[in-house]
Amino acid sequence: MFDVTRYAVAAQSLIDAGRFLYANGWSPATSSNYSARIDAEHIAITVSGRHKGQLGAGDIMVVDLKGRPVQSETKSSAETLLHTVLYEQFPETGVVLHTHSVNATVLSRALAGKGKLELQDYELQKAFPGMTTHESSLVVPIFENTQDIVALSEETRDWFARHPEQPGYLIRGHGLYTWGKTMADCLRHVEAFEFLFACELEMMRVTK
Repeated sequence: MFDVTRYAVAAQSLIDAGRFLYANGWSPATSSNYSARIDAEHIAITVSGRHKGQLGAGDIMVVDLKGRPVQSETKSSAETLLHTVLYEQFPETGVVLHTHSVNATVLSRALAGKGKLELQDYELQKAFPGMTTHESSLVVPIFENTQDIVALSEETRDWFARHPEQPGYLIRGHGLYTWGKTMADCLRHVEAFEFLFACELEMMRVTK
């Protein structure tokens, strides 16, 4: 059983995040999915197919860390296992946000054939945990898009086991996944990634 009060707080944080991310154009229409930890065994997560700029209390459900619904007949996001892997792999994670911005989608496609994006010499890299200088390198893995979420979740699990400091990843032609201890941390990561993705795309344009 989960704590109803903690669920309500988590649900409201996801509703508020959806309005913010939609307003910035990073979660258009019914795309994207968000989750927040309730306790060691449960997360609140957006219901499948709901408009992220218009979320209400009925659009947030509870699943366990195996992705199974708890006290709900609604269906969670098809990508629920991509969330639960992160909570299992990183116990301090409190929030996971998956967005579908133009920048993330286009940049991941522009890097066709490459399995990662390497960011270096950007001051804003310091928005991420462990990044203390622009001289460091931030590697963002790019996983291939697939409908086989079970296989993709295991692929990401293996990658995270070898790269425990990772703050986010891209799915090619699809979008960004990032996470943090708190909603404020996670939203900061989204904003920082979006700025860096835009810079990379602009650099590709001006140096072409």
